[in-house]
Amino acid sequence: MEILAFGVQADEKPLIEAAFTAPHQARCLDVFLNEDTAPIAAGYEVVSSSVNADLGPRVLQTLAAGGTQMIAQRSTGFNNIDLQVAERLGMTVARVTSYSPYSVAEFAWTLAMAVNRRIVRASNRTRDFDFRLDGLMGRDLHGRTVGVIGTGKIGEAFARIAHGFGMRLLGWDVVENPRCTALGMAYVDKDRLLAEADLVSLHVPLLPATHHLIDAAALAAMKDDAILVNSSRGGLIDTKALVEELRAGRFTGVGLDVYEAEAGLFFLDKSLEGVPDDVLARLVTFPHVVVTSHQAYYTTDAVTQIVETTAANVLDYLAGRRSENVLVPASPSS
Repeated sequence: MEILAFGVQADEKPLIEAAFTAPHQARCLDVFLNEDTAPIAAGYEVVSSSVNADLGPRVLQTLAAGGTQMIAQRSTGFNNIDLQVAERLGMTVARVTSYSPYSVAEFAWTLAMAVNRRIVRASNRTRDFDFRLDGLMGRDLHGRTVGVIGTGKIGEAFARIAHGFGMRLLGWDVVENPRCTALGMAYVDKDRLLAEADLVSLHVPLLPATHHLIDAAALAAMKDDAILVNSSRGGLIDTKALVEELRAGRFTGVGLDVYEAEAGLFFLDKSLEGVPDDVLARLVTFPHVVVTSHQAYYTTDAVTQIVETTAANVLDYLAGRRSENVLVPASPSS
């Protein structure tokens, strides 16, 4: 069987092709799955999607009409998939429940350190042989307070690095992680965490309950000189409210690997077109803001695990097996 994989990055392609061995193979496309590209999948029983795919009702209906019965998403998040419609259409949907938490946690710290120590500004200056230190002063993180919002596997890995820096640990989650508590983390309510933390890092999934978790009120509750990092999902932050706070001169730095309107932008080259998104255009003009294109997970270790799990999900589907990765099982009649 040939599996059709959408939104495949150049570095990812050989890993996907190697994961699917005879009698199964993968056809890799660099285009993303959306209303315009969904007809390409006609005749493919199994389709693999990327995190920025549009799997809303219209796309799912097009896929189902073309014979697609299984969607294997190459990510942990699945907020881009209308699971109710998929279930009604009798489609199986699976995701990657987990992969290397260190890839995202380490990148979150990369963003935190980059904005704290003004690395991007310093690098741009030295390219022009400007070696002044004006405006590059950061601060020690040792002894300061970090607030970890979401203390699952990635949040825990982030907290362990913070512990290594010698920081005071505050955590917020619906369930306490005993391994974080063992590090000395104190679980507090969100308002207290935001008020006391010098660095806030987000590690929760995007759900209806967490959409704009960091809204105007939450941003106002943070310290004026705090650092905010988001390597989870863009919709966790009300970006318009964030821009207003930045315009008011607040925050030492903001590091974002995700953006709430990133679909149709991230993973694509828009350098010759310009970006019509006024909020994003304004956001990247602030010198103490670093925006990257959803690359926190993008390590050889993590992507290999993602691809291997995706292949296993497809094999499970073909064999009639069900694992914890299945979000929507095939209906009995399908």
